[in-house]
Amino acid sequence: MWTFLRRISLTQWIVIAMVLGVLVGWLFPEFSQHVRLVSNIFLRLIKSIIVPLLFGTLVVGIAGHSDDLKAVGRLALRSIIYFEIVTTLALFIGLAAVNITKPGVGVSLPAPSGPQTIMNKVTIESMIEHTVPKSFIEAAAANDVLPVVFFTILFAVALAQVKGRPKEMVLGFCEGLSEVMFKFTGMVMKFAPLGIGAAMAYTVGHSGLNVLINLGKLVLTLYGALIFFVLAVLVPVMIIAKIPIKKFFRAVREPALIAFSTTSSDAALPYALKQMRNFGVPNRIVSFVLPAGYSFNLDGSTLYLSLAAIFVAQAAGIELSFAEQLFMMLTLMLTSKGVAGVPRAALVILAGTLASFGLPLEGVAIILGVDELMDMARTAINVTGNCLASAVMARWEGELNTETTPESAAENAAA
Repeated sequence: MWTFLRRISLTQWIVIAMVLGVLVGWLFPEFSQHVRLVSNIFLRLIKSIIVPLLFGTLVVGIAGHSDDLKAVGRLALRSIIYFEIVTTLALFIGLAAVNITKPGVGVSLPAPSGPQTIMNKVTIESMIEHTVPKSFIEAAAANDVLPVVFFTILFAVALAQVKGRPKEMVLGFCEGLSEVMFKFTGMVMKFAPLGIGAAMAYTVGHSGLNVLINLGKLVLTLYGALIFFVLAVLVPVMIIAKIPIKKFFRAVREPALIAFSTTSSDAALPYALKQMRNFGVPNRIVSFVLPAGYSFNLDGSTLYLSLAAIFVAQAAGIELSFAEQLFMMLTLMLTSKGVAGVPRAALVILAGTLASFGLPLEGVAIILGVDELMDMARTAINVTGNCLASAVMARWEGELNTETTPESAAENAAA
């Protein structure tokens, strides 16, 4: 029996816990209101991850690769410009989709208990002023993500200019911090089934079974928005860059399927590198753009984050003005960079954004119940978008050769 239980994966445990939580909330609505403590403990653990994880990964991502960025020069600049344009479009497509379908309306999450520090009278001036922290410690203690990211970026740029042993010591500390937080995240996620089950029981007992309809609408909204993103953004990019559409989709079909089935961009990376070399992207370009894209060009994840954040606001009955939603998009655009290797990275980013805007973290636990279904689609789009970015950069550099054969691609890779 114990051997059988150990073979059940974390994803399967989450699904089992979600089903049990729904049953408890439906059959025992009064009792279900007392299990919120378990959910709150899980959410507090998630909150404790946010700042150290973002700090460590961003510092390593910027300062640790500064020499590489200088070496590639023009390619790095062009890639970052492309990444920012495409991911911004993804954010706004997600924002539009969730405002049209309104999947969170009717969930009735409890109102946030903490202060809503940046929700009132948002202006351009206040947005800019709030971004610059007067104290990193104060921003970190409040889990105020945007000031933390601003400070961390400046810190990493300054560290990149330091030479010798001081840089090695600080960078080594941040690398160690990142690795520890990866393990810490894994430990917290083992507690996820209990936290999610309790959250589902509380929410169903509080709101009724209608919450399941809302979660279904959320999943369908994400899939619809991702399909629209491919048709309205990626395909036009292929046309503008004169990339053969059918041949490209044939090349990325298997890496995207690997990402979809494993929910892991890392699992698809080796095969994606091979396929894009065979497609005709030179080795020097694909070997830079794909890994860089894993940090800066997460199209599917950024679209999901904008959708999920507004979903929680709708579920909590909080009306966000256009300026507030714009500020949230800016926060997501910055905080979604550099943590692609973190297990459930989108969950951590989402939690940090919700905490910054005074939105209830109970929404994270509810979304996590169907996160696996959404993770499959957004990961496949992440891989597809990064493969396209490498082809676009090769075209921009005048080095894309779509007539390349697998044999000549192998020679190119060896060279």
